[in-house]
Amino acid sequence: MNRSVGLAVMFAGVMVVVIGVLIYLGWFWWFGRLPGDIRYQGDQVQVYVPIASMLLLSLGLSLLFYLLRRFF
Repeated sequence: MNRSVGLAVMFAGVMVVVIGVLIYLGWFWWFGRLPGDIRYQGDQVQVYVPIASMLLLSLGLSLLFYLLRRFF
């Protein structure tokens, strides 16, 4: 059991580093600017509701966790 938990933690760490490098390089410039993300700017108020971006993130994480459960 400890071995599989260790591998899962190492995999998660590698994925965080890879995603961090991709964000740093600008590969996710589109995230937060998808059609369906609501943005309102008034004189003294700004409202941003990233509906489409969060749905995409939720779908990706659900797929990732499904695959992890299936193969571990």
